Amino acid sequence: MTTQPPPAATLRRPPGVQAVPFGDSALMLSIADADADAEARRAGARRLRDVLLEVRPYGVLNLVAGAESLLVEFDCLAVSHGQLAQTVNLAVAGLGLQDTGPVPGAKDFVIPMVVSDGFSPDLPAVAEELGLSTEATLEAFTSSVLSINLLAAAMAPMMAGVQFPGQVSRCAEPRTDVAPGSIMVAGTSAIIQPFPGPSGWKVIGRTPLTICDIREDPATSYRPGDRVRFTVIPDSKWAELAGRFLRPAGCQQARHPEGGTHGSEA
Repeated sequence: MTTQPPPAATLRRPPGVQAVPFGDSALMLSIADADADAEARRAGARRLRDVLLEVRPYGVLNLVAGAESLLVEFDCLAVSHGQLAQTVNLAVAGLGLQDTGPVPGAKDFVIPMVVSDGFSPDLPAVAEELGLSTEATLEAFTSSVLSINLLAAAMAPMMAGVQFPGQVSRCAEPRTDVAPGSIMVAGTSAIIQPFPGPSGWKVIGRTPLTICDIREDPATSYRPGDRVRFTVIPDSKWAELAGRFLRPAGCQQARHPEGGTHGSEA
């Protein structure tokens, strides 16, 4: 019995990498696949970062992750745009863009959140947009295991993987002052506001924990590749946890003598 190969039209080539010069000493990398959806592009960008961290091409100085792209800064006296792009493509050809599972050394976080009226002003609208009850919306959110894709402005963790049945739109009019600790969603992504500031994402809760503290070293305990789950807590727990520094699961938080917080291994 012989097996006929599938027609050429049905064969799917693995996605390639688009490398665009970004100034004199950087390349902007993205997934070159017209058929890829947003999640596939985000996953490809995460995998690109992992590949380059493993290969560490000559001349590369820094990697800056974006939601669906990766900015590679390099020494223009050591390597050219074209040489680096060729190295990237060779690395991708050898290691592939397939998801290889959890990032080595990735940490797990369980973040408490309060969803009272004052802390979750957009939760009813998000539930209505998704065609769910507020309870089902929270269940979908808290049952999701999110992956930190990148650290956005002010070290805000941008996370992908919210298991909503659809996309959540952004606010028609962005807020000018969102409180620190606010937990926000847009599309199927989530983010936490580290400091007061503007945002167009929809606020569905708030954590009493401090997620970024310049008195800590480092100022954040999370990094891209870490995994996050959220859990709803009652309002009565807010005072007990308020101001404590976010630590990975399995660590405990303690307060600084001067009123701040520090963490220690449990």
